[in-house]
Amino acid sequence: MDNDFSKPQRESAFGIIIMGAHTLIKIVKASFFLFIIAFVKMSSTSFIYLIMSILAIILISFVFAYLSYLKFTFFLDKEKQEFVVNKGIFNRDQVIIQLDKIQQVNINQNILQKIIGVYGLKIDTAGAHGEEVSIKAIDETSAYNLKEHLLNSKNVTEVPSETIHEPHKAEEAPFLRISTWTLFKVGLTSNYGQSLALLTAFFYTLIYEGRQLFDAFKINKDEIQNAITGMLTIVTVFILIACLLIVLLIINLVRTFYKYFELEISEHKNTLLLSSGLIAKKNTLISPNKVQITKYSQNYFQKKMNMLNMSLKQAHFGQSKKGHEMQGNTLEIPGCNAGERDELLKMILGKSPLRGKTFIPDWRFLNLPIFFKLILPIVAFLIMAFNIPEVKPYISAAIVYFMAGILMIYISYRRHRISVSQDFIIKTSGIWDISNEIVAPNKIQAITTFQYPWHKGVDVGHLTLHTAAGQIHFKYGNYTAIKQLVNYWLYQVECKNENWM
Repeated sequence: MDNDFSKPQRESAFGIIIMGAHTLIKIVKASFFLFIIAFVKMSSTSFIYLIMSILAIILISFVFAYLSYLKFTFFLDKEKQEFVVNKGIFNRDQVIIQLDKIQQVNINQNILQKIIGVYGLKIDTAGAHGEEVSIKAIDETSAYNLKEHLLNSKNVTEVPSETIHEPHKAEEAPFLRISTWTLFKVGLTSNYGQSLALLTAFFYTLIYEGRQLFDAFKINKDEIQNAITGMLTIVTVFILIACLLIVLLIINLVRTFYKYFELEISEHKNTLLLSSGLIAKKNTLISPNKVQITKYSQNYFQKKMNMLNMSLKQAHFGQSKKGHEMQGNTLEIPGCNAGERDELLKMILGKSPLRGKTFIPDWRFLNLPIFFKLILPIVAFLIMAFNIPEVKPYISAAIVYFMAGILMIYISYRRHRISVSQDFIIKTSGIWDISNEIVAPNKIQAITTFQYPWHKGVDVGHLTLHTAAGQIHFKYGNYTAIKQLVNYWLYQVECKNENWM
């Protein structure tokens, strides 16, 4: 591929295979069970039509992939400092990205790309849902040369087009490398919520599709339900719970190794290079000054093992980006020790953040959680228990729930803190995983303070710091002190000539 990016050029021709396979996989996922039902129930004559339909789908997928390949071009406008992409088969689209708005460049290689010998390149900005631009097939040298142009926008006109970058020769040795043993400990001690959600989604899909198969094959669901109910005893329930925990642990370990295997971080000119992945290798380059919130968290077991997890949060699209959309703008670095954390913080923030004056919440922080999360649910449960005989034997569970809830809410209250120094704001929170979110005052885009009417007499209020990567809340603080902090931060933003990106 031509490395003079000032001229419009296409992807590698192998991109036709990548795009065709990608389209085909989506079709197969959407209609997999329909094909199974059709395959089992159809006659021999209809089977021929099924095969012909599958071949037609494959042909159409690759025809569209070829047309997409012909219509997809990209080039670098050095004078305007813009990266321009033209795409679309029937409706032509032109995407123009200002180079200084690029947050990160991901150079990936999945299994198919690895077999073919090409790479995928994705460009993320703050103004897009997911990646802004995705190049499916580009050779390794071109990918890393294009990355240099995109992330070093100030010097883009000074970089000769014939410069050949050798990606395998790192400019500096990685200053952070996560070992296999560390990843194993990470898989044992964190991310259970995500693994549980994944397991729940799998079982939901399995049950839903199973019902479709039962209806298609006219299987008596009552007989199967009675058979399962007959096998359930106290012993089997405990065995199932134990098996579920083991499966959850295995899923957690597999996810951790798949995503973070051979995780390395190195300083690459003015950017950070994060490289990881077991099968699909992912290389992410980010500019430290575009990180909005730096977060590190640690639970009890991780503290004993001298490790913690870090997150680098970048600007995201709009005001309400959540869930999987948010993950693309958050880089996770698991298994760091305290020394590696401090070194990474210095690279991101310019210096190691020190805690300043610490502000704590008022005891009224406990009132609403206790009322809405404990008292109301327990009262509703007791009403049911005294009216439904089958529920009455489980009243003791309400006592356990209340005691555990009180303990968790109190721990949350004790951990809820905000520390303010001249250069940084550090918010501490959590129950099991204790997290610390660090933000510099120049990253603040808006500040909200409010006070409930019944708290005016006791001078208690709330604070919300709005950044491009999300919000930081401090609840039930001294309202007079909060207003003083707001004035101080606004003064800092006005006086200092610092950009937020």
